[in-house]
Amino acid sequence: MTMIRNTLCLAAMALVHAAQAAQGPQVLAVDASTPAPAPLSGHIQMGTAVAPGGHVLGINSQYLTRDGQPWLPVMGEFHYSRSPADSWEAELAKMKSAGINVVASYIIWNHHEEKEGKFDWSGNRDLRRFIQLANKAGLEVWIRVGPWSHAEVRYGGIPDWVVDAMPTRQDDPQYLKYVDRFYREIAKQVDGLLWKQDGPVIGAQIENEYNLAGPGRGAQHIATLKSMAVKAGIDVPFYTVTGWDQTLYPSGEVVPVFGGYQDEPWATSKTELPPKETYAFRFDTRVSGDLGAQTRATQQGTAETDMDRTPFLGAEYGAGLPAMYRRRTLVSPDDIASTLPVQMGSGVNLMGYYMFHGGRNPVGMTTMEESTRTGGYNDTPAINYDFNAPLGPDGQQRDVLAYLRPFHYFMNDFGARLAPMTVHKPSLVPADPADFLAPRWSVRSKGEQAFLFYNGHVRQYALPAQKQVQFAVKLDGQAVTLPRQPVDIAAGSYFFWPINFDMDGYRLQYATVQPVARLERGKAGSVYVFAAQDGIAPEFALDAAAGACLKTQGKAANADGGVLVQGIQPGLDAALTLDCAGKRPVTVLVLSQQQARQMAIGQLQGERRLVVSDSQAHFANGRLVLRSSGKPAFRAAVFPVLPLPLKGSTALQASGRDGLFQVVEATLPSQELAVTARKLRAAQPVPPIKIGGNAKAAIQPDAEVFGNSAAWELSLGTTRPKGVDGALLEIDFVGDVARLFDGTRMVDDWYYNGQLWQYGLSNLPARERAALTLTVLPLRADAPIYLPKEHRPAFNGQAQVAELRGVKVTPVYRVEIGR
Repeated sequence: MTMIRNTLCLAAMALVHAAQAAQGPQVLAVDASTPAPAPLSGHIQMGTAVAPGGHVLGINSQYLTRDGQPWLPVMGEFHYSRSPADSWEAELAKMKSAGINVVASYIIWNHHEEKEGKFDWSGNRDLRRFIQLANKAGLEVWIRVGPWSHAEVRYGGIPDWVVDAMPTRQDDPQYLKYVDRFYREIAKQVDGLLWKQDGPVIGAQIENEYNLAGPGRGAQHIATLKSMAVKAGIDVPFYTVTGWDQTLYPSGEVVPVFGGYQDEPWATSKTELPPKETYAFRFDTRVSGDLGAQTRATQQGTAETDMDRTPFLGAEYGAGLPAMYRRRTLVSPDDIASTLPVQMGSGVNLMGYYMFHGGRNPVGMTTMEESTRTGGYNDTPAINYDFNAPLGPDGQQRDVLAYLRPFHYFMNDFGARLAPMTVHKPSLVPADPADFLAPRWSVRSKGEQAFLFYNGHVRQYALPAQKQVQFAVKLDGQAVTLPRQPVDIAAGSYFFWPINFDMDGYRLQYATVQPVARLERGKAGSVYVFAAQDGIAPEFALDAAAGACLKTQGKAANADGGVLVQGIQPGLDAALTLDCAGKRPVTVLVLSQQQARQMAIGQLQGERRLVVSDSQAHFANGRLVLRSSGKPAFRAAVFPVLPLPLKGSTALQASGRDGLFQVVEATLPSQELAVTARKLRAAQPVPPIKIGGNAKAAIQPDAEVFGNSAAWELSLGTTRPKGVDGALLEIDFVGDVARLFDGTRMVDDWYYNGQLWQYGLSNLPARERAALTLTVLPLRADAPIYLPKEHRPAFNGQAQVAELRGVKVTPVYRVEIGR
């Protein structure tokens, strides 16, 4: 069916292109002139919102507020109990540098009370220290207190001894007694760190994916849990619940948060899924398809009837996806980043990701992963929780992070403008998520100011290019058509453009580039940073007053009572400047799409600076940290320029200028880190994969079957190589399930899906020479599982495959600028 659908779509696209060529330019129209309704306030009962210093957080029916101003934060999930405690400070700094404002984390009950009455808040479970380090990094914190989390943990995180002895997820007195004790333990950990105590904890999520109805359940149970949390001392400005899959909650007591994933690893299909509505703008609902709730509802949820009374907040938009046993998805950076314009253009006013940082399950008396053997809907790796996240379990920066940052920086600097804007539906929209012919776009506006959002990418499906396009946007008191001449929008493009965008008193009528950030330069004025899109020429339309103050590298011409600037070449020099008497000067910088994805913004030597580098860049304690896997040479362009001589690593050198930027370079001694693989035993035939579990689909093989795995001894030089910041063991294999052992202790595992498996050697005890054992369970040619077609092994007539294609240790180099 998928092949037939694609063939029909391609044929239809060809007809559309032919029609477009015959008819000439297509003008896409939207009426965004309806005034935004005034937000409702005072009807949502949250916790203490005023901090001792006078700062106030608030909420109304449309958006969050900070000190009375609209606030659009970016939130990323990072599970402290799944990461080494000694890595937290660096990893939180990386998240902050990526434009994350709020770190969210489940407090997974069975990670803390695996044995009844024996709470463990130490080491990797030290919630208090994690929150303190988040505060040091400049992050707010949203705790997800459960008691049921899901999080791909056995019983959703509720301890075995609770599940064995009593009903759960309802107002059962015995169950509530133990939940109350758990909440009180959490309250002890966060005491002194709450917003009302000048701390960073601003929110608490109650339960998760809750749609159970009946006596002692439903909205009443959520009300009970919130009351218990408040009584225990968890007093925060915001209380939320997940809003999908017909969730039930007491309206006005908690606020729903939403999400959407680019695929469904929990699905049972062994082939590509139909187009996900995560890629389609939503005008009438906030729920984006099936998000994998493990219970099924029979009644309408509260979130559907609460839309006019609550803001559109997100908590679980996929920044990556996990590989589950029966369905092993692997998403690309474009698959993830293209959903950003969709969510923003659909009205999201808190951009929350799950997961932003990968991890590994702690191993206690047992591994505690979700499994069909213990009634879970899915089989997941025993230890690994990589999630294909922007930051990997060992702090690896994945390509997708660079694609997301420009959107985050925009929300950081201009979210107050976007948050009060109303979503407007174009006159022509796709009929459904599988309609690839109608362009996908929307406008958010307030008065004459607006942003136009466009998406032409859908995972695993080819959308057509849009030929000779102009957008006609009717605003309150004005109509804007952009760009000045029709343009072709390439297939796969996604972006947003500003309309009537204020730049320190200069009006930009529109631009065909994305606003990213504003840098304050004191007496030198300000710098507005924009990002170009490949294939679309930058075009700036200024009103007459701004045009009279213009100096530009491009071509300026009078047009429609203003000035049109074209011919700008993206790069590191000023694209244009605006400087008139009585106004502060403004410099406009237009980066290429590639440069925007190499950009990082943060505090460096006392000033907010912009850095462009192909290395992994983040800021920590006023310093710039550059890291590189396998490449000892570094180059970074820094603006504003740094005072000389440079402070930082001894290898640093200032090597001149590139436009407005200072170029800094360093080359470290190259390291060769050895690893050898010696085969211990060949794979034996494995039985057919069983069908079963709640999903009636492929389930992970029984434990005894893993004895049929092929095995190799991996000999390492050292687990703590000198002269590098770290070392990643990279394992390239083909098979079903691979496991890594230190002696007989399993330290990591992986479901084959085509993604390179990496393991940080710093997770091992320090040893000068070390040996690990790798096992690979064969993958059967008839395995009833989903693998991305580009990574499906070539069996070449064999019944099964278990191969080690390569193994190496990659050094991670690091330099610092500013100390």
